[in-house]
Amino acid sequence: MNESTGPDRERYLREGLLGEHPQAHHVDPGALTTEEPGRSRITFVRTGEAAGAPAGDREVRVPAGVSVFDAASWNGIAIDSTCGGHGTCRKCKVRVVGGAVPVARQDPRAFSPEQLRQGWRLACLASAQGELTVEVPPLLTRPKAATVGVGRQVILRPAVQKRYVELDEPSLADQRTDVQRVLEAIDDLEPRPDLHAIRRLPKVLRENDFKVTAVIVDEVLIDVEGGDTTATRYGIAFDLGTTTVVATLLDLTTGTPAAVRSMLNRQQPFGGDVISRISATMLDPDALGRLREAAQATLAELAGEVCAEAGVDPATVYEVALAGNATMTHLVLGIDPEPLGVAPFVMSTKEFPEVLAGELGLALHPRARAYVFPSLGAYVGGDIVAGMLASGMDRDKRLRLFIDVGTNCEIVLGDSARLLSTAAPAGPAFEGASIRCGMRAADGAIEVVKLSQDGVGLQVIGNGEPVGLCGSGLVDAVAELVATGLLDSSGRLVSAEAARAMIPGLADRLVELDGGERVFVLHWSGEVGDVEHAIYLSQRDVRELQFAKAAIATGWNLLLEEFGAQVADVQQVLLAGSFGSYLSAANAVRIGLVPKVPVLRIVSAGNVAGEGAKMTLLSVRERAGAHTLLEEVRYVELSDRADFNDLFVEQLSFPS
Repeated sequence: MNESTGPDRERYLREGLLGEHPQAHHVDPGALTTEEPGRSRITFVRTGEAAGAPAGDREVRVPAGVSVFDAASWNGIAIDSTCGGHGTCRKCKVRVVGGAVPVARQDPRAFSPEQLRQGWRLACLASAQGELTVEVPPLLTRPKAATVGVGRQVILRPAVQKRYVELDEPSLADQRTDVQRVLEAIDDLEPRPDLHAIRRLPKVLRENDFKVTAVIVDEVLIDVEGGDTTATRYGIAFDLGTTTVVATLLDLTTGTPAAVRSMLNRQQPFGGDVISRISATMLDPDALGRLREAAQATLAELAGEVCAEAGVDPATVYEVALAGNATMTHLVLGIDPEPLGVAPFVMSTKEFPEVLAGELGLALHPRARAYVFPSLGAYVGGDIVAGMLASGMDRDKRLRLFIDVGTNCEIVLGDSARLLSTAAPAGPAFEGASIRCGMRAADGAIEVVKLSQDGVGLQVIGNGEPVGLCGSGLVDAVAELVATGLLDSSGRLVSAEAARAMIPGLADRLVELDGGERVFVLHWSGEVGDVEHAIYLSQRDVRELQFAKAAIATGWNLLLEEFGAQVADVQQVLLAGSFGSYLSAANAVRIGLVPKVPVLRIVSAGNVAGEGAKMTLLSVRERAGAHTLLEEVRYVELSDRADFNDLFVEQLSFPS
């Protein structure tokens, strides 16, 4: 266990926060023995509804010395984390209410001295020793997310078809088989029956006087239903995101959405980005199975919710479409993702075979099919193929730039004649993971920041008291500081003297933390001047955003160079994904995240991956279009470019 060192060590020893001190947070030493030598007993107490965990307290036994975070993860208890338990995101906050857990080196950066005295610790740095009782805050499961996006009108021709037939009953003069009788009555299709349908056919036919509905998916007769059920057929479109998963229930008869729901991907405790989750499978042989179960549990919960909301019997959902990046797709299917995370970044396959929805953990119709979007590459996956399909990137003569802003940022540039794509490692800043006061886009998150001569204007999700800063608020804060001159083009906060000369009304918000790091206070949560409890933007936070935006800007600059085009040639910029939906276009231009084009050319495309998934459920023609894109798009590998690092450094500064 790494304990607090340096100038804070003596203070924490004096205040009884380190393990050596006799007054450290503890219970009776006599209670620290367990029935099994070398093992620790931990009782997890949930202070709210923790996603993915059964109701009530949970007692577990683990080898002594493992982290509290790992002990929880191994036993299906979800603790928030975006770094996968490596001590960098400081999201895995728990409270030790029984047992001794010394303060780790990183704990003082996450908690105030008062919180440390109350037993708050980072779970990934807390070592399990003896008996512990640990309070686990509820895991956020419903972050703010885009559930709709830019799409196109399609001709309604779903793969799911139903045909009502009234058949002649068999006789000695007519001894055709049951299958032959049904197939001959369907004159516009030539389906082939699967075993499930054949098994059900004799009973269903005779119980319904040979008046039945044939259910056909992709030219396979999957079932027969009694009576006329042609008006009832549904599908579910999934956008399986690294952070958020969105499910849309579609009425395939009318082509209209019946219900939509979103929730946090239950894989979050393994890390907030795909690299963390790939690393988890490399370090632990059992992690792949747990990641698959977590993803499938997320899909299953959402499927149940949309069906319940619309009052639809899950057995009438005959098909699902799944759009996700390559790593998410591999994990949900139980395919080893390790080759995706190491050079030369090879996928197991670009196109996936026919999958039953049951293989994704979905309790829908027993023979429901799952269409899984193909991927262009290890880091330009099925979600981007779905987004390109929805936005018609291959149909428009204009030069357009498609940017899906996230931890791994996917970029596509092109027109109807040529398409180029790449991926840029932006990092977790846009999810708030590496930001001192950062958080996901949920209630309490500052999402809009406005600076004026007199003060700071904030817009908070849920309209309550601010508790943190989400990605769009981060971009706004930095852009506003650049616009006011309080942040120079290199990303450095100006001196207090310069601030007083420029904007006296904001100068008092430029302060220093105990360690000397300069910050700009966005909101005084306690008393004015109490920086420890304030919500602020630190100099290090600015650097994190600079690295993220520089990676993205380097990506689209290199694609423009490869295409032989200039920024002025770009006729439209599509900002995709949940983050892109809430990002200020003007501020994205101001910090250099997107090309300097007129703001009216920048479109918040929203959840285009989900829109693409819907389109493939509604039209088999669009499904063919998704596969055509694999041949039309050329992937550009940034790591192969000798000039990548030089251009990246150039893009770190903010446009003047």
